Amino acid sequence: MEILRIILTVIFVLDCIGLTVIVLMQEGKQQGLGSAGVADTYWGRNKGRSMEGGLVKATTVMAILFFVLAVILNMNF
Repeated sequence: MEILRIILTVIFVLDCIGLTVIVLMQEGKQQGLGSAGVADTYWGRNKGRSMEGGLVKATTVMAILFFVLAVILNMNF
């Protein structure tokens, strides 16, 4: 069981580093008053298929993995 804990800890550390890098790569969401009509533009409609959309999805997956690993590593097994 100790080997499993070591493997999960290494995955947890890599997830922490990756999550930090991905969050820092994202652009700021504050665009000022000019962002009111973003949903009507081409960029607003296709944002999910862009690099920024991919970063948001990757952040979500890595954050879920972070919390799951944190709970598993804190259990006494």
